[in-house]
Amino acid sequence: MSSIRETSSAPGLALFAAAIVAAPFLLPDYYQSVLIVAGLFAILSMGLNLLMGYAGQISLGHAAFYGLSAYASGILTTTFHWPVPAGIAAGVVLSGVTAALIGIPTLKLKGHYLAMGTLGFGVIVYIVFNEAVALTAGPSGLTGIPRLSAFGKIFSTDREYYFVVWGTVFLLFVLARNLVRSRMGRALRAIHTSESAASVLGIDVARYKAFVFVLSAVYAGIAGALYAHFVTFISPGSFSFHASTQVVTMVVLGGMASLWGAVAGAVFLTVLPEWLRAIEDYDILVYGAILVLTMRFLPGGLAEGVERVLSALASIFRGKAKASGGEGKKP
Repeated sequence: MSSIRETSSAPGLALFAAAIVAAPFLLPDYYQSVLIVAGLFAILSMGLNLLMGYAGQISLGHAAFYGLSAYASGILTTTFHWPVPAGIAAGVVLSGVTAALIGIPTLKLKGHYLAMGTLGFGVIVYIVFNEAVALTAGPSGLTGIPRLSAFGKIFSTDREYYFVVWGTVFLLFVLARNLVRSRMGRALRAIHTSESAASVLGIDVARYKAFVFVLSAVYAGIAGALYAHFVTFISPGSFSFHASTQVVTMVVLGGMASLWGAVAGAVFLTVLPEWLRAIEDYDILVYGAILVLTMRFLPGGLAEGVERVLSALASIFRGKAKASGGEGKKP
């Protein structure tokens, strides 16, 4: 059976689209807002998985790109009264350009040094968000951000915004899926395996690393802008080091080099705290235990768990088919 880490067939995409459409009608209204946040984290996780899971480059400061886009779009639409789509576009471009400027020198580092370099960038951006009070409103947060609107339509309800966010998730998923199946995707996996070997094979390692770093930042920028116009209030705390580590956890828990895993990890870790509210005195303990047990018995993440289940089901069905076929034969 082909691995779900590498393939996602048309039926799988059709089921994914059907689940997106059906979810808000099958779940309580409260969970629509939870799923919106899960969708935003899914976008972040997909972008970071392209960088970490496929290209093998560590980033501990991805919340910075998330925050840069959110603040840029928020400031432009509130202070300078730009149209919301223009503010979102500017925020995404800012994240991409910043990633290019930061990534070219930083990606020359490897291993722990790369992790520390990206972490330092994230901390610097977080400090700027706090200290540039005249521009960002500092720790008090930026208020009055308008809701998303386009062509005269204001997406004022959670259900409408849910479809905007998860429609974006689906489109970005298909884009990432096509990329990892392409020649570029094979080049990224080669770089992950061995940069020296990839270079010998003629792969421009520096260019591919810079490209995927910028692409992952663009994904983060899209999520950040959508976040700003959903909550209509942003503060530096949403883009701290904790946010970066949270996304890294989603990627690892979901499954490295798995787009399905990136989505699953984001949804699982966003919804899990809501399920644990009933045991609020012990929710942190249970949350930690679930993470430890998952990584202990599913080191490949949730994607590996789904793959095992599908493999077991396929074996059962094959066994039944052989048994029924054997019974139909006459001696």
